[in-house]
Amino acid sequence: CLIFFMEEVDVEGRVRIVMESALTARDRVGVQDFVLLEKYNSEAALIENLRRRFGENLIYTYIGSVLVSVNPYKELEMYSKQQMERYRGVSFYEISPHIYALSDNTYRAMRTERKDQCIMISGESGAGKTEASKKILLYYTVTCPINEHMATLGDRLLQSNPVLEAFGNAKTFRNDNSSRFGKYMDVQFDFRGAPVGGHILNYLLEKSRVVHQNHGERNFHIFYQLLDGGDDDLLTTLALERNPQSYNYLVKGNCPRLSSVSDKNNWKVVMKALSVIGFTEEEKLLDIIASVLHLGNTQFGEGEEGETYITTETQITHLAKVSTVPPVSLDVHICKNTMISPLNFEQAMSARDALAKAVYGRTFTWLVEKINQSLALKGCTVIGLLDIYGFEVLQHNSFEQFCINYCNEKLQQLFIELTLRSEQEEYETEGIAWETVQYIDNKIICDLIEEKHKGIISILDEECLRPGETCDVSFLEKLEDTLGGHPHFVTHKLANGKTRRVMSREEFRLLHYAGEVNYNVNGFLDKNNDLLNRNLKEVMCQSDNQILCHCFRREEVIHQKRPEMAATQFKNSLMKLMEILMSKEPSYVRCIKPNDAKQPGRFDEVLVRHQVKYLGLMENLRVRRAGFAYRRCFEAFLQRYKPLCPETWPNWHGRLADGVSTLVNHLGYKAEEYKLGRSKIFIRFPKTLFSTEDALQAKKPEIVITIQSAWRGMKARRRAKRRRQAAELIRKLIKGFIYRHEEYCPENEYFLDHVRCSFLKNLRKNLPKSVLDQNWPTPPPSLVETSDHLRRLHMRNMVMKYCRRVQPEWKKQMMQKVIASEIFKDQKDSYPQGVGRLFLDSRLEREQINLKVVQTLGNDKVQYGVSVVKYDRRGFKPRPRQLLLTNTFAVLVERTKIKQRVDYTALRGISVSSLSDGMFVLHMPNEDNKQKGDVVLHCDHVIELVTKLAMMAGKVNYVNVSPGR
Repeated sequence: CLIFFMEEVDVEGRVRIVMESALTARDRVGVQDFVLLEKYNSEAALIENLRRRFGENLIYTYIGSVLVSVNPYKELEMYSKQQMERYRGVSFYEISPHIYALSDNTYRAMRTERKDQCIMISGESGAGKTEASKKILLYYTVTCPINEHMATLGDRLLQSNPVLEAFGNAKTFRNDNSSRFGKYMDVQFDFRGAPVGGHILNYLLEKSRVVHQNHGERNFHIFYQLLDGGDDDLLTTLALERNPQSYNYLVKGNCPRLSSVSDKNNWKVVMKALSVIGFTEEEKLLDIIASVLHLGNTQFGEGEEGETYITTETQITHLAKVSTVPPVSLDVHICKNTMISPLNFEQAMSARDALAKAVYGRTFTWLVEKINQSLALKGCTVIGLLDIYGFEVLQHNSFEQFCINYCNEKLQQLFIELTLRSEQEEYETEGIAWETVQYIDNKIICDLIEEKHKGIISILDEECLRPGETCDVSFLEKLEDTLGGHPHFVTHKLANGKTRRVMSREEFRLLHYAGEVNYNVNGFLDKNNDLLNRNLKEVMCQSDNQILCHCFRREEVIHQKRPEMAATQFKNSLMKLMEILMSKEPSYVRCIKPNDAKQPGRFDEVLVRHQVKYLGLMENLRVRRAGFAYRRCFEAFLQRYKPLCPETWPNWHGRLADGVSTLVNHLGYKAEEYKLGRSKIFIRFPKTLFSTEDALQAKKPEIVITIQSAWRGMKARRRAKRRRQAAELIRKLIKGFIYRHEEYCPENEYFLDHVRCSFLKNLRKNLPKSVLDQNWPTPPPSLVETSDHLRRLHMRNMVMKYCRRVQPEWKKQMMQKVIASEIFKDQKDSYPQGVGRLFLDSRLEREQINLKVVQTLGNDKVQYGVSVVKYDRRGFKPRPRQLLLTNTFAVLVERTKIKQRVDYTALRGISVSSLSDGMFVLHMPNEDNKQKGDVVLHCDHVIELVTKLAMMAGKVNYVNVSPGR
């Protein structure tokens, strides 16, 4: 069949089908792979292609195997389960670009090659990185094979996102839901390809946001969600007010509410997610969030000698209550560096903020560990998801932006390395000569930042550890002395006159691969040091809160070794991340933000151009286009373009390579336009491919006519064949009906077989459902014997099934009723009422039988007991008695005394009347001295009693029902 590139695009509620292979569509929406751009060296051409596709809601475009995604800032109908199925198991380039295509291609590569994969998602804040990772996770949880345990794991994988977003994301100037930490997640799969576990690594949480936010920004989401969504009882328990403006840590950005976000609804989502992941009430997570707010409201006063004291005793009380730390310890240690060294006002404020940042930062790390525990189950292979902060250039760039941009330098270096390596490997595998590609090598910038003893991080650490007076300015001076003259480093002092006019004296500039960034050194030393004094650690170790006990261990207080600085910790964790990524087969998603206003349909070319530059898209495109613009497997190429050559249409039966060679020779490809590898064809120029594609479009009407004529001919032949078969069938039936009474012969065999088959089919649908149903279809004469045999078999089968379902107690009941029926049916008037009730095991409770009587009977257990009335043989005086039946005899009992014993062997018969009375007579031999003759009795349960007595005595045939008079 013909394969067309189709895309479903939502435009004002309508679905538009776009045939990207058509020339007119290509003019309108551009190309779906940047590699096919004619002007591949032109940044303007790349941006124009992005703009065209964005205007048609085509937000995904390829650069070879790299997916470029533009944030649409609106919901698109392209993420349904039907869309997932559309991309499942389909070749990567077969249909239009999509995040699901990349997800499926990575999954299939992991399954077939049994090698770990990694999807690296990058872009600036607000470009849609987190949403892309959510879509990838959703695709795996929906499309991968699962069982009940894996469904739970899938829920936990998905529910980890709202929890991490609540505690690690915040509203920034550029994005209402900006990730303020880096995240790498491994999704682990078993040998069947089912997700069975996961693990998360977090990087550089922006702890400074806990205590300070820029104007128009907010603290982490969880604070506002707790205050807006928590119920009144919870807030009362935590001693919190609902107004965010009441807390110093929430008012600095002056943005307590967001029009685009409902904190109350998000609170419900987070609480549900926490329960799914497995958080317990005992883990007082919200107490810690409340303690941070109370800590921020702690105020200080200054004494006459400069000593500091806490002026808000109520806040300390609340703080001690929710953090379960002794209030005296908090009061003393926040204001003192040691027990005898008081802090001044600024130092006390810094100690308070350092404690808040440490508590929140360590709690976030504990939170990630907790999620990892809920996902822990090692699989065979993994797919890693890297959702990392994008390159940031703000008006004021500080320590956090320095670390973030350093991370992006490392990732860009890895990206170019791996892209070049994979491209070169493909050429070598296919036997195509590799041409050297010129690209920007940012190793010099990475070395400038991370080199031992001479890099910026090493100088920063040395300045933090240097004895004596140190400050941010001295750090800047040390940078100037050590790095002066480096081509990618400049300060106000080292700059020329033009640059000095735009640079502060407290800034240094780095020339990154993405452009120049000025960093203000104020706060660099404090943020890098990020140390909590020993006394406050000791205080937190006294907490009864399970989480705080985990976060602040006593070994840390005892241990004398100084922990690594923040920048060094980040550098080391980044090195480990690079090792992880290098060990996996990479895939890439490059996310682009089309405008700063978060408006759908708006495309800001200046902003996009900046992102295209620092995402390295042009370098990637140049690497991909180093030799050939298009490469495709022989089979796919031949399948698509075979109609253009008479020798390959409709099918080619030889070697695929020979078929492709025949096809391109017929199309007139020149030697410099293409190369044939071992399994792929490589086309150098896009115009060659476009001319081939346009020839296919021109050929399609002819192909359609050919297919239509073949299809109509086939349909006509099928109709004619069905008519011939129908006529033949009618002749057979008529002839068979005429000879139906004859012996089985060729003339009637089809008819008789049809009649038999019809009867058996009808019988299958109308078999009796119970043993009481006597209906049975009437068989044809030739199947009478078979029908009878089947009827017997079916009845026997139903009886067997019924008997297997009968419980032992009910079986015993039925046996007794059968015996009762044999004795009394149609002979005694009270039979219907007597047999309609359940026969009991005994009509006397154990307590009603005298203990002395039981002892007298000894080993003969009472099997049945009932109250009766005995009539004397002389005078017929009624006397109340108990009749007790054992396995070998029956006894009449008067209170504690056995009045008469009736041996079953001596019993000659039992007589009852046919009326509704309860009279019956036990006939005993008169010549036996041990017996007293016949016994005349009356019982309200005569049917039950006589049946049981007859069965125990084995005298069923000795029961006589006498006609009543």
